[in-house]
Amino acid sequence: MHIAIWIIQGLAALGFIYSGWLKAFQYEKAKASWGWVKEVPKGFVFFIGLAELLGAIGVLVPQALNIMPMLTPLAAAGLAAVVLFGAIFHIARKEYREILVNLIFFTLALIVAIGRF
Repeated sequence: MHIAIWIIQGLAALGFIYSGWLKAFQYEKAKASWGWVKEVPKGFVFFIGLAELLGAIGVLVPQALNIMPMLTPLAAAGLAAVVLFGAIFHIARKEYREILVNLIFFTLALIVAIGRF
């Protein structure tokens, strides 16, 4: 089970790093990839991206280095919350394809949060 959770942590971190990097540092590419980015303030998109990047680091680093490993489930829970709010946003906009992606990453983050508590 320990190895399975590490694999899930890695997959979740990779997904959040990709998404967060686009939102925080590749705004034009994010705008081209996701229609909702055009209708949300740039600063808020940057904030979401930064939160995802920091969360991805928090999902891996504390557990890997055994330095305050209790931060790993907290980071995963925080990412789950970010994704849940994103899903609610996409439901309101009827962006069903985006909701599926949110549900996948919500599940990954939730598994890490529960598995590491």
